[in-house]
Amino acid sequence: MHDVGLIGGTFDRFHAGHMALMATGLSECSSIEVWLTADSMAQSKDPRVNPWGVRVMEMKEALRGDAERVDFHVLEDSHGPAPSHLDATAIVCTDETRSECEEINLLRERGGLPPLHIIVSDHSLAWDDEPISSSRIRAGEIDREGRPWVPRQIRESKMVMTPQVEAELKEPFGQLFAGPEDDPLVAMSQVIAHIESGSGPVIAVGDVTVRTLQDLGRPADIALIDGLTKREPWEGAVGIDASLYDGTLSCSSPAGCLTPSLLEACEEAIESWKNSGHTSLIDIDGEEDLAPLVLHPLAPLGAAVLYGQPDKGVVVRWCGEDAKQRCRKLLSEFAPA
Repeated sequence: MHDVGLIGGTFDRFHAGHMALMATGLSECSSIEVWLTADSMAQSKDPRVNPWGVRVMEMKEALRGDAERVDFHVLEDSHGPAPSHLDATAIVCTDETRSECEEINLLRERGGLPPLHIIVSDHSLAWDDEPISSSRIRAGEIDREGRPWVPRQIRESKMVMTPQVEAELKEPFGQLFAGPEDDPLVAMSQVIAHIESGSGPVIAVGDVTVRTLQDLGRPADIALIDGLTKREPWEGAVGIDASLYDGTLSCSSPAGCLTPSLLEACEEAIESWKNSGHTSLIDIDGEEDLAPLVLHPLAPLGAAVLYGQPDKGVVVRWCGEDAKQRCRKLLSEFAPA
């Protein structure tokens, strides 16, 4: 048993893989020094990384009683104190970061210090047999336990909304920006000012929402239309300019239903934006009203999902883990058509 072991990393969105790493270290070390990457370094790579204090708080909450054996420090550079640490005798890593530990040991030997014993922890795998990682969580692919956000049945067959889901959807789901129905530019101007600092795509659901963003010179990154407003044909839909988007996708989804066709189109559009920044217009044969229920589970953290609320204005919901959890729960309550 080592007296002091070292672990370094960002530890954003503390997940099952992080827990496995800590468990491995604590099984072989009496105490652990965790050096968490400073905000200036971590957020320069991805502004969605939580602040240092939040990351530490989440670690302590997850570790519970074992947190008493852990000291937390700010990591200001790539190696921290490891090359010159006098008390530590071990360092904990995964296969992915083992080479960095070997580099640290070379620096220690050059400084006349004994090498640290390298303790390697196996990766924790997600549902798809790929490693759980903070970057995948921020990308919206998996939750912190490595589970998918979209229930399998939604991918496999058409599902119909149940009375239970309909009742739950009556609760507000986002921030309302009020404005007159006959002048949607009023509310949408407020929305654009609100979302301009966001880090994810702007996803607009509904013809009026999509057209209004276009008219204000800020087309959505992903737009979903069905040619209707209040379930009636809308003449303003003909003014939506498909040429403003890098690609157009088509799918079908009847009223009150979710289909694999809709899911696949949304997934393709979001992946295209994540991989290359390409924008998409999704033309739905049916209705787009329920689309946010699949958009949140698919979207990266930090995406803004916009849709109109009749007679009231525009609703904005940022895509976070809470939105994903709520939508996954609702999706699980749909019934086979």
